[in-house]
Amino acid sequence: MSADHVHHEGRHHSPLPSKAVIDPVCGMTVKPESPHESWLDGTLHRFCSSKCKGKFDADPGHYLHPVPDVAVENLPAGTEYVCPMHPEVRQPGPGTCPKCGMTLEPVLPNLEEGEDNAEYHDFRRRFWATLPLSIIVVALAMAGHRLEMLPVTLRTWAELILSLPIVLWAGNPFFVRGWQSVVQRSPNMWTLIGLGTGAAFLYSVVATFAPGIFPESFRAHGRIGVYFEAAAVIISLTLLGQMLELRARSQTSAAIKSLLGLAPKTARRINSDGGEEDIPLTHVHVGDLLRIRPGEKVPVDGVVTEGSSAIDESMLTGEPLPVTKRPGDKVIGATINTSGSLVMRSEKIGAQTMLAQIVQMVAQAQRSKAPMQRLADVVAGYFVVVVVLIALASFLAWGLLGGPQGWVFGLINGVAVLIIACPCALGLATPMSIMVSTGKAATQGVLFRDAAAIERLRDIDTLIVDKTGTLTEGRPAFQTAIPVPGIDRDEVLRLAASLDQGSEHPLADAIVRAARGQGLALDKVEGFESATGIGVRGVVAGKRLALGNGALMAQDGVVVESLRDEAETLRRSGASVMHLAADGVLMGLLAVADPVKSSTPEALAVLRQSGLRVVMATGDGLTTARAVGDQLGIDEVHGEVKPADKLALVERLQAEGRVVAMAGDGINDAPALAKADVGIAMGTGTDVAMNSAQVTLVKGDLRGIARARQLSTATVRNMRQNLAFAFLYNALGVPIAAGILYPSFGLVLSPIIAAAAMSLSSVSVVGNALRLRGV
Repeated sequence: MSADHVHHEGRHHSPLPSKAVIDPVCGMTVKPESPHESWLDGTLHRFCSSKCKGKFDADPGHYLHPVPDVAVENLPAGTEYVCPMHPEVRQPGPGTCPKCGMTLEPVLPNLEEGEDNAEYHDFRRRFWATLPLSIIVVALAMAGHRLEMLPVTLRTWAELILSLPIVLWAGNPFFVRGWQSVVQRSPNMWTLIGLGTGAAFLYSVVATFAPGIFPESFRAHGRIGVYFEAAAVIISLTLLGQMLELRARSQTSAAIKSLLGLAPKTARRINSDGGEEDIPLTHVHVGDLLRIRPGEKVPVDGVVTEGSSAIDESMLTGEPLPVTKRPGDKVIGATINTSGSLVMRSEKIGAQTMLAQIVQMVAQAQRSKAPMQRLADVVAGYFVVVVVLIALASFLAWGLLGGPQGWVFGLINGVAVLIIACPCALGLATPMSIMVSTGKAATQGVLFRDAAAIERLRDIDTLIVDKTGTLTEGRPAFQTAIPVPGIDRDEVLRLAASLDQGSEHPLADAIVRAARGQGLALDKVEGFESATGIGVRGVVAGKRLALGNGALMAQDGVVVESLRDEAETLRRSGASVMHLAADGVLMGLLAVADPVKSSTPEALAVLRQSGLRVVMATGDGLTTARAVGDQLGIDEVHGEVKPADKLALVERLQAEGRVVAMAGDGINDAPALAKADVGIAMGTGTDVAMNSAQVTLVKGDLRGIARARQLSTATVRNMRQNLAFAFLYNALGVPIAAGILYPSFGLVLSPIIAAAAMSLSSVSVVGNALRLRGV
């Protein structure tokens, strides 16, 4: 029996010790001697391995505050909010991040237009209400001295009065955030904006009320120079920049919004009396019979019971061609029935549907941190303090060394330094790329668990693939039973099916279906137990049965020589061969053939062209494995491997310096999936496999790996572009604002220009990230 044929019924767990330390990532008990630990907010978290520690460090919020497991039709959109730069910051309602001051975003966006953009509408109201005042203030400041009929003192007071609502009302959110950053001891961009605009405005107010305290060198055009226009325009431009950024950031959740919008609102239920009625989707229960008419969406996940039709699954799997569904075939909620009428039985509803799980995985991945972000986080931690020191140094240097107008230039340049330095662009550099790419991947049938998986996938050079359910359909069909002389063929099939009837594994299911299809009466199995990866044992009709591969027979001392030639012939044809023994004596062979997926040859060709080394590892016999390997052109084949052997294979390749990805779908693949640099689970496989992997292919199609690698490469390139721009922007902008070009070129950067540059920097980063939607 193949290593994929794993039964897990009857598993028992010993109780954990009362003071056991649980790994928050994998849930395992941490050994006392484990050195892997992390401090977060004064709490020590311990881990079973460095890999779990790395996952936790990349996205603590995902493990400490996971996205609630809720139904799509009841998703509390907009009820939990998270910071795009600090995903560990979460709260039940809207607000601002105490660390960076950014507007919190809903974990799950609201489908109602504008519901998630309340702050955008608030900023827009403040911007348009005060923009005319800012224009007038600028006009008075720039050309007021040419208006001879307007006294100088009156012009100064007019600028003050007009700028008051701009600074005190329109700019109020910025000053509140700036003050919060001081209270929280977490300096950020609002600290700089608050200091810059506050300094310019307060200086101007003092110059208006007490012009006599300033030296004559501060006087220009008959008055002490004031900078109300700088404070006003900085606030107006910052409002405009925030509007553009909020608008652009809202587009990064377009993919998850489209996923949320896929769920139908109603379903047509067939009642027990044969009547039909339309009911809300929330009223559908497991086992309900539902009718799907042409053009309607499949309401929930289930199985077809009547009819035949082509289902368009492209919105969830990325597969463009409709898939024909007949009785017995699975259907996915939110896919579209294109032609005939179907009757289905609901099997998964609410949070259990594939659509709900996709939405949850995408939401979690979008809020995770890429390893590349750590550099930006370190820089941002010191950035604001350094900028304030540079602004202060610029002010003092100009004041002491700049001649008669030195202190004026010092004030202008100090304010410009504070305004142009935008840590927001640095903080948004990778989160925006991650949000867009994970959403894009979901529309192509690829789900990333976290940002680290996106960054790592592009580096893999070796791919280990399981056979059953990965290279093959995973729903094998019973081929034949060969008894030993003196035993009836049907009796071999009946006993094997009786032993296997409690299992959900595809190989076992094929045997059970074949027996029932032939009308064989199955007996109850007692004392069932699983020999992981090699077969199963149990008592049927008083006989101690064992069903599995050669390794199981060897363990039980069963002699299989009499049917060795027949077994080899079946294996060479690509069939999986299982031995059946009763009370230690061989009774016969059973062969099950699992056809190769139609997409597998093309997928392997694409992966090889991209430079990947492909290795197959399966629990099937080596002859069977080689037959499939020869058919697909896979040179390195490992057969009859146990879960521990797959894990050891991953470790050996990693020790050779390989970056390894493992693709599988079974429970026995879980250890290797977790150990691999990138684990890739088939969406058609088990929940255990998907929970152990960093990437899930919804369709279970290996071509998705090629798509995922392409997106991974584009995303990492995009993140590097954003980080390079953010670093370069500040590396050039801050010295120019400080006045480094003045001695050579006579150029001084106006705080107004600095404000425009600061606002556009964040918008540029978000705009560049949005280009990933076209990959």
